[in-house]
Amino acid sequence: MGFKPHGKHLINGEWIGTEESFKSSPASGEAHSFSVGSVELVDQACQAAEEAFWTYGYSSRESRAAFLNAIADEIEARGDILTEIGSQETGLPEARLQGERGRTTGQLRFFAQHILKGDYLDRRHDEALPDRAPLPRPDLKMVQRPIGPVGVFGASNFPLAFSTAGGDTASALAAGCPVVVRGHSAHPGTGEVVTEAINAAIKSCKLHPGVFSLIQGGPREVGAAIVQHPLINAVGFTGSLAGGRALFDLCAQRPKPIPFFGELGSINPMFMLPEAIKARGEDIAKGWAGSLVMGAGQFCTNPGIGVILEEQADAVMSALKEALAGVGAQVMLTQGIATSYQKGVEGIEATAGVHALVSTDSSGREACPNLFKVSSSEFLKNHNLSEEVFGPVGLLITVKSVDEMIDLAKGFEGQLTATIHMDAGDTDLAKRLTPVLERKAGRLLVNGFPTGVEVCDTMVHGGPYPASTNFGATSVGSMAIRRFLRPVCYQAFPDAVLPADLQG
Repeated sequence: MGFKPHGKHLINGEWIGTEESFKSSPASGEAHSFSVGSVELVDQACQAAEEAFWTYGYSSRESRAAFLNAIADEIEARGDILTEIGSQETGLPEARLQGERGRTTGQLRFFAQHILKGDYLDRRHDEALPDRAPLPRPDLKMVQRPIGPVGVFGASNFPLAFSTAGGDTASALAAGCPVVVRGHSAHPGTGEVVTEAINAAIKSCKLHPGVFSLIQGGPREVGAAIVQHPLINAVGFTGSLAGGRALFDLCAQRPKPIPFFGELGSINPMFMLPEAIKARGEDIAKGWAGSLVMGAGQFCTNPGIGVILEEQADAVMSALKEALAGVGAQVMLTQGIATSYQKGVEGIEATAGVHALVSTDSSGREACPNLFKVSSSEFLKNHNLSEEVFGPVGLLITVKSVDEMIDLAKGFEGQLTATIHMDAGDTDLAKRLTPVLERKAGRLLVNGFPTGVEVCDTMVHGGPYPASTNFGATSVGSMAIRRFLRPVCYQAFPDAVLPADLQG
């Protein structure tokens, strides 16, 4: 098709260029120029978002649902272009991008349906008790209300589902909150096309243009300006622990602190219990290997850790080696991610007590799988082993007993997921593990692999720090909307003055 981006920012319905530009770094195809964001553009976008909130924040659920559905329609209409530019920029295969596009439009429509049901409003009513002694009770009503303009940071590993019109944007718009997005420099062309779709939906639904703005690229000061702008009321972020923690600290240091909903990383441990290994250890090993290398390991739920009894480790190691031996080099999303992966693998390999089971050399923008083994005692001594290495690397941790397995579980930091592989004979041990793991992770699995996150009412994609910065929140599923709402109580209000969702 030869699609060529124009490289501008969308601010209050206008495409704006700047004198300074940056070049994209595609995995294949031509590099394109994009305007660099600025603090001034952030201010314009936030001012426009605040102005838009006075209408959009008080709009009907029906109109917001129509807007979300219109965005989905416009994205689908640009499907071929998104696949073309997305594949060039990220190196992801066409089938993966097409599937991710379906998830992106699906979650937009999911939130449209969710707000139409109205359950998320959590409406409550305590009727007046004028004759109650010793004191009467006034009429009290409560409903969840949108918090105002929200800042969203696009993710590198999901150019559609966790970026410009991803879950953070979809849930914020569903709640009634205008959004200011800082596009990710790994896929600016993809972000531009999605923004074109959102802008078309804004126009067709006749909404205030400030309801959505995109700011491309820019130095760290641009991201800092978004989280520190006094008109921004919350921030959604998916990315590295270091970057997320820096933004989290800025949010907390504001004169008016705001919530920072950061999904920062996880090593997603799997506990392979004895009876399950006896019955199907080879199958578990093959399944782990497949999950570990899927998408070059560039999933936040990539199962990077396997825990097993030392006496059972040999058979599993053999199956893992065999499964990984046939996996070739895969293109990573960015050169920076590839470089970090190579350094992370080197750091694991250099750690005392770690033994290489599958050792490969990765170069350029490609990654090959690596697998290591370490004892539980050595793992707990070396904090660097508990830090996420983004890519296809696994660490098998051996324990001498089931009691040591429980102690190891207690030593893990916060995770997005934790998995138990078990058979019926492992039930008692699983019952001991579960109370520990539910304090460590947002999603617990039995006999599965955590790669793949369903968009539904029950999903929790979050967990205790450092998996995320707010353990009570999720960035996937219908509960994600709660991040951008707050309860308001109305005492003795006439029905005609109440918000529409409380009237009648």
